[in-house]
Amino acid sequence: MNFTINIKKGVGDLVFGMPVETVVATLGNADSVENIENADDEQTTVLHYDELDMTLFFEEENPVLTCIDLGNEESTLFGKKVFELDERALVQLMVGEGYTEQDVDDEAWGERRVSFPEADVDFFFDDGELMSVNLGQ
Repeated sequence: MNFTINIKKGVGDLVFGMPVETVVATLGNADSVENIENADDEQTTVLHYDELDMTLFFEEENPVLTCIDLGNEESTLFGKKVFELDERALVQLMVGEGYTEQDVDDEAWGERRVSFPEADVDFFFDDGELMSVNLGQ
């Protein structure tokens, strides 16, 4: 699988808006599946691919891919292996690509979140090490 992160589009061949059936045909069956109902009685289907270190979120009445949580160390962003970058280098990369608006917060569970709202992307760090990238559309 190609782990190229495409801001607001997806990762590799996974494109936001793909139906769950197409993703399963592309990646195979997930290692585990969760169905979560939110306060508005809307359902989210979550597919966990352990070997790929990726979690996919599908929402809407006819479930389509809306969010990707990625921990795969082969992931690239703007030609750089994202998991080899520290927070400072990652911020410089994003700013250099025109994403200047950012939000930083220390989460209750201990991770540091660096978000770029214009890009719909969150980077989660633990003790200075990038742990996951969360992408939306």
